[in-house]
Amino acid sequence: MKLFGASASPYVRKVLAFAAEKGMELELVFANPLDGSAEFAKASPFRKMPAFQDGDFLISDSTAIITYLDAIKPEPNLIPLEPKARARTIWYEEFADTILMGCGGKIFFNRFVSPRLLGKPGDEAVAAAAEKDELPPVLAYIEGVIPPSGWLVEDRLTLADLSVVNPIATLMHLGWRVDPSLYPKTAAYVDTVLARPSLATWIAQERAAFGT
Repeated sequence: MKLFGASASPYVRKVLAFAAEKGMELELVFANPLDGSAEFAKASPFRKMPAFQDGDFLISDSTAIITYLDAIKPEPNLIPLEPKARARTIWYEEFADTILMGCGGKIFFNRFVSPRLLGKPGDEAVAAAAEKDELPPVLAYIEGVIPPSGWLVEDRLTLADLSVVNPIATLMHLGWRVDPSLYPKTAAYVDTVLARPSLATWIAQERAAFGT
């Protein structure tokens, strides 16, 4: 099975971590929206990362890929079956993909992707506004919903945790960290999840590549 993209993308890293936690092996084939191969374009017609291939089956979008992986290998269970817990897990994934990345993406694109990968100045005003005005209420929300167990759903690792922590991991390549004096539960939560081998291996490779 092939996954097309770059692990620094939280969407790609989420799929890689989900597969690793399932004990599934994916071959990561580097691709990006601006310079992807024909193979990548075939799997992702709109050149969105990640894209996926399993034999003649092609699909894109991290949620769709995870849905497929979970269906072909249900255990270990990372998407709860109990209806309320399942709904909460899907909510946290959506929250991470759209709300957290909605602000985090502005910061990372303008301070990292545009200047370092595209060779174009980023819009610092957009990044600064997102960090100052948009990110704090999002972090406050996470701080308020982390249970005493330290896991978002069912007091165990689920897709919810892999989803929420990955955008934060990407922002950390900018030297940014969750402030433990403001968000102590969130800071500890992020450290716990990122210490898992399914994520730590990829993040270490990214740090070496980016010098972060």
